[in-house]
Amino acid sequence: MTQVKFYDSVDDSLLKFAVIVAKSHGKWVFCKHKERDTYECPGGHREAGEKTDDTAKRELYEETGAIDYAIQPVCIYSVTAPDNFDGQETFGKLYYAEINSFEGELHSEIEKVELFDELPTNWTYPQIQPLLLKEVIHRGVVK
Repeated sequence: MTQVKFYDSVDDSLLKFAVIVAKSHGKWVFCKHKERDTYECPGGHREAGEKTDDTAKRELYEETGAIDYAIQPVCIYSVTAPDNFDGQETFGKLYYAEINSFEGELHSEIEKVELFDELPTNWTYPQIQPLLLKEVIHRGVVK
């Protein structure tokens, strides 16, 4: 069973991912990967030597083409799943972004970016990402 937990902080060396819950002009921003028929929040792996804030900005740009935005950290999250990382608890940093404008072309594995009035029901990571989004809302970050 997949378990998601939230923390205010952990040692920076534990952070492996950045995930960004985003809105643009009042609509939810989701990505559709070229190899999947589901939607996901922008985000990805932290590269060696990269600060998590830089990971979040890089992934937001790569996966959505966001060029004018405001981004802020929300909290730390962890995922423990028997079929992932040998069942070890892995940590990431959760962000929220308000995107004002997008570049016209994507430069990644993302096929398209879609804006939704309502949250999608076909999530890529249904046991994780809806909980991350709920946490952003619960903490009062979404405008």
